[in-house]
Amino acid sequence: MAFVDFLSSDKLYSENEVLELFFSNHLYFTPEEKSKIRDAWKFLCKNTVSIKTRSGKPYYYHAVRVASTLAERELDCQCIIAGFLHNILAFSDCKEEVVFLFGEEVEKIIVSTARITKLKIQNKTLHQADSVRKMLFAMVDDIRVILIMLADRLDRMRNLADEDSVVQKQVAQEVIDIWAPLANRIGISSVKSELEDLSLKYLNPDAYLQIKKIVASKKQERADYLDKAVKEIHKSASKAGIEVSISSRAKHFYSIYQKMKKRNKGVEELFDLLALRVLCNTQAECYTLLGIVHSLWKPMDGRFKDYIAMPKANGYRSLHTTVICEGRPLEVQIRTHEMHSVAEFGVASHWLYKKGTNHDDVNINSLSIINQLRQLQKEHLNDERFFAEIKEELLGDSIFVFTPKGEVIELPRGATAVDFAYHIHSAIGEKITGAKADGHIIPLSKSLKNTQIVEILTSPQAHPSQNQLEFVKTAKARSKIRSWLSQHDPTYCDYQNPAGGKNTSEQETPTVPVRSHKRGTGGAPSVPKVTGTGKIRIGKTTNFLVKKAGCCNPEFGDDIIGYVSRGRGIIIHRADCSVFARIPNSAAQSLAVEWDVAEDKPE
Repeated sequence: MAFVDFLSSDKLYSENEVLELFFSNHLYFTPEEKSKIRDAWKFLCKNTVSIKTRSGKPYYYHAVRVASTLAERELDCQCIIAGFLHNILAFSDCKEEVVFLFGEEVEKIIVSTARITKLKIQNKTLHQADSVRKMLFAMVDDIRVILIMLADRLDRMRNLADEDSVVQKQVAQEVIDIWAPLANRIGISSVKSELEDLSLKYLNPDAYLQIKKIVASKKQERADYLDKAVKEIHKSASKAGIEVSISSRAKHFYSIYQKMKKRNKGVEELFDLLALRVLCNTQAECYTLLGIVHSLWKPMDGRFKDYIAMPKANGYRSLHTTVICEGRPLEVQIRTHEMHSVAEFGVASHWLYKKGTNHDDVNINSLSIINQLRQLQKEHLNDERFFAEIKEELLGDSIFVFTPKGEVIELPRGATAVDFAYHIHSAIGEKITGAKADGHIIPLSKSLKNTQIVEILTSPQAHPSQNQLEFVKTAKARSKIRSWLSQHDPTYCDYQNPAGGKNTSEQETPTVPVRSHKRGTGGAPSVPKVTGTGKIRIGKTTNFLVKKAGCCNPEFGDDIIGYVSRGRGIIIHRADCSVFARIPNSAAQSLAVEWDVAEDKPE
């Protein structure tokens, strides 16, 4: 029985029994770490002894479930302790004790989680929700805070049945808007999918129950159908000398619900509810297996996605195709074991640090955030500079500040209170006389900082000035100030154009001559006897995003080789290209390709 199932049963376990169950389910701690975790557990129980959840069970049940979710990913000892204590400050003013017993690192984590928990998230649009998610990253200096909050939200959703219906919908809406997309952003697909399914259960219970009933009623039929498909792929892969691991599943309820909305159909009208996941050892085998699948069943037009050559924003890599198997659609995902590990346990493409000169030469182990936490904890887990670089990549050139009512406002880096005022409303921008940040008066020209609460002071007599143009950063503020000055200030003369004073009409990008890579010296290429279609074929499939390499400019009839480039698709080189030969680790990234040809016509 899983650990969370023990705690979900009617039996009440003692404090010691719960902790021993936790250790028996998570065996990777050293004796010293277990001793520290025991101390944290005793501290938690002492400070929450009288606290009960709505179900009537001790509060520490929730805390240990959160810690267990973190331990499933083998996170470090400090993270597990912080998982136990993530909400302790709501029950006890014990920050100094925490520092003394468990160190400043743990204290900083639980202070940050407390700050986020107290946050009144207001998101009325998808854009605002995205701003909130980015703002959450801006608020913290340790990625473990985000992971703890995700574990907390997941446990809250798993136990939401004890709350009244109003609270259920409020929590579920926040989860679907903020926390599920955040889990997706850092690549933890298992958490994202469960949060989405649980949110649907409370936001649209009728649809949830309908989908659940249809999926359950066809369970045996689905199992037989998928078993046949699995055997076919195993048989063909074995003939090709490829070792594969195949798993089958029905799609997640929320994914089915989204299809129902998109296609305006009932769940009983949807047929592509089944999926197979094929795991192999190398990237080249992925493409070979794709050809095998397409030779077994006819692929559906427009349903192929190459996320290996063109990964998703969160670093997800896989091949997706949908085929017609026994008269019904079947989705097949093909990826390596390493790609699957990244997809399940988390990766963010903006967090990876690249080594070497070649942009594609990235060790797969450097991609997974969970692997970073597991293997590099001493070097990076509490390295503020490292996480600052991560946030810089994630947040880009934006900052996130609050209105006094708690609304999150996204502004460009360097924006001032005047930019903030114009963002709220033009009338407020025109009448601004001063501003407060976190309760303190600040100069109007001072750049705002992430997560500040900004309050604008206005006066009916105030108006824009030419001086404001020197420090505002947003186009809206500049445009509104110039417009007002042009109409009301006779001393103002606008010599600048809307592009900010830069005459872009005469600026042209100089053309740089490209020197072609010397073509091979193996004699004149033979004249092709067949006609090319202009496409590249991998196995029996031509639906790929490909680009000819500019270094060797391969032409129809040349011997060619494909190179899988992250973010640019498949690059086609001549087989004798000297530039390709110098690419580090080119063998691992290459795959066999050939020119697609039209059928021969009789002369």
